[in-house]
Amino acid sequence: MQYMLLIYGCQRPEPDDPGFAEALARVNAFADECRRRGVFVSGHPLQAEHTATTVSVRDGRTLITDGPYAETHEHLGGAYVLDCRNLDEALELAAMCPMAEQGGIEVRPIAGVPGLDHRPANLGATGE
Repeated sequence: MQYMLLIYGCQRPEPDDPGFAEALARVNAFADECRRRGVFVSGHPLQAEHTATTVSVRDGRTLITDGPYAETHEHLGGAYVLDCRNLDEALELAAMCPMAEQGGIEVRPIAGVPGLDHRPANLGATGE
């Protein structure tokens, strides 16, 4: 079953910060452990919450708001998708994620929706 690990409330050091190399090594070690177990699907850090734009449609009108949708102190910082044997393995790996030491990792199963088509675009056909 696939699980999404949503990373909240942690700060990443910038590349010029003294702790960047160590933080990067720890995150890469976590991803390597997930790959070693054969569960790594993807991982994506997000830019800071001030770069977010929220889009909603109400009564046929598109509303665009700068910033994240939720007013909270713990913003979504990134996510991993792991294909684990079960919830216990997903929780074990979430606890191993270095960002769990600063913030929180929300673990959620990815829903299988019959008929939902989320295949990626076929970029090979256009040469891109």
